[in-house]
Amino acid sequence: MQGKVIVVTGALGALGKVVAETAQSRGARIAGIDYAPSQVPATPERIEIGGVDLSDAAQAKTAIEAAAEHFGRLDALINIAGGFAFETVGNGDIKTWQRMHALNVLTALNASHAALPHLAASKAGRIVNIGAMGALQAGSGMGPYAASKAGVHRLTEALANEWKGKVTVNAVLPSIIDTKANRADMPKADFSKWVTPQELAEVILFLASDAASGVTGALIPVGGRV
Repeated sequence: MQGKVIVVTGALGALGKVVAETAQSRGARIAGIDYAPSQVPATPERIEIGGVDLSDAAQAKTAIEAAAEHFGRLDALINIAGGFAFETVGNGDIKTWQRMHALNVLTALNASHAALPHLAASKAGRIVNIGAMGALQAGSGMGPYAASKAGVHRLTEALANEWKGKVTVNAVLPSIIDTKANRADMPKADFSKWVTPQELAEVILFLASDAASGVTGALIPVGGRV
């Protein structure tokens, strides 16, 4: 990670914070982009760009260009921004499907589209997306979320083929992530079977590293202990 410039979307969320902090502790310079506002001043090692709706292509491009201008280049993009909704088809709202598509697919698409020219100019351009194990086979109530994450899987594969030899593109597919929000939503669950943000960060940062130069188009399940 030493010296690499890494953009992390959703950088102020539970997973985004861990990924950004871990990468920075290993010598990376971080551009954190998030929908939430941020008043943290920019430094040579880190810039936080808040108040960005990445589902809007113009806002995504502006944020990515600001990151590239601040550091002079981009080496990796980690697309963590996203959302979750649990809703059955019969009792649900079509707008939930649209919202999940915007939060999970369009955020990754728009950030990637804006970053690709910069990543292709790097000697080791990387994109790492966040898919979901739950998108491999959707259960009841998981339709909107699973469909959107399946879109992230297909986006990952398409980009990997389109940019082969220039930028590697992979996705991690977490099981349930051990966060405060998930524990509150599922208080009776066995938390020991969930993947921790740090465990997930290790896989993400491997895929963003020089060591993963031979890996592209991979969808890698993470978690799901038995």
